[in-house]
Amino acid sequence: MKRFSAKQIAAQAGVGLATVDRVLNDRGNVHRLTVQKVTKAIEELESQYQLSLMRGRTFYFDLLMDTPSRFSQQVKDAFLWVLPQMSPYKIRVRFRFFERISAFDMVEEVMKTTARQCHGLVLKAPNLPEVSRAVNAVSEQLPIVTLVTDIPDSKRLAYIGMNNHSAGQTAAYLLAQWLPVSESRILCPLSDHTFHGEEERLAGFLSVLARYPYLSVIDASGGKGLPLDTERRIKDCIESDNAVSGVYSIGGGNRAILRAFEALGRENPVFIAHDMDDENRDLLNQFKIHAVIDHKLRDDARAALQFLLNHYRRTPLINGYQSSINVVTPFSQSLR
Repeated sequence: MKRFSAKQIAAQAGVGLATVDRVLNDRGNVHRLTVQKVTKAIEELESQYQLSLMRGRTFYFDLLMDTPSRFSQQVKDAFLWVLPQMSPYKIRVRFRFFERISAFDMVEEVMKTTARQCHGLVLKAPNLPEVSRAVNAVSEQLPIVTLVTDIPDSKRLAYIGMNNHSAGQTAAYLLAQWLPVSESRILCPLSDHTFHGEEERLAGFLSVLARYPYLSVIDASGGKGLPLDTERRIKDCIESDNAVSGVYSIGGGNRAILRAFEALGRENPVFIAHDMDDENRDLLNQFKIHAVIDHKLRDDARAALQFLLNHYRRTPLINGYQSSINVVTPFSQSLR
């Protein structure tokens, strides 16, 4: 309070000096609405003061992800696109991406964040107890937000991404409309059951598919979304099963999935994927997949940075966030 003069407060509130004096010193005889105006003016001045303190400061935020390179590049591009728009803040993002990383090594990577002059962490990691404990330990020193997939029982500051349960429900609804009303099976490749977001997608998918008793699901998890591992896993699942006519690709590796169908002489299935990366864009253009469930990664990147900045100021920049779910077809793609 002492940092603002009565004159500054009066100018901000649009009232007289004497009124400010009566409010600050609780002298009474001031209308309730006028008191609110003075209080609001002080809050606005405080917000602007905190903002001025941050203008000369550089924030180092780490982006740590366990994910295939095709998706990490997409996320990196989104953050780099958003950074110039974050003025007046000076933000430097350091990218730490891993296609194959054990739970032990992920814990080590999370823990070493505190030794890197880091002001915040954006994390995509498995929902495992040891990872959650590491997040809890590091969150005592700096803010952490989870991206795309959550670690819900941890002390992370916020989850940034779409409602994965609703995304799975959307995929089930679309496949049920497009597949024939006859007994058939749908392949559901997950990269890994330890990712909470993928588990939520599958749960949502199954909740809607239960309305269509002629449709059943084959769990084809374990390929980590990587091409060779995914192709082998899909071949194992469909080699002796001629009833597979749909795919809901939860974990990615979609070109590899289609290669497996082609190698076994199968027709392309009705196919729903996630995320508008370069691979899925190409497959949509070739009409090899029918739809992509997408969310705006640039909006996610902006929200992640805003939540981290919340930690360093009293007036929040953002109170809540959830990505919108967008269904993209070959005819509704937008040019980048």
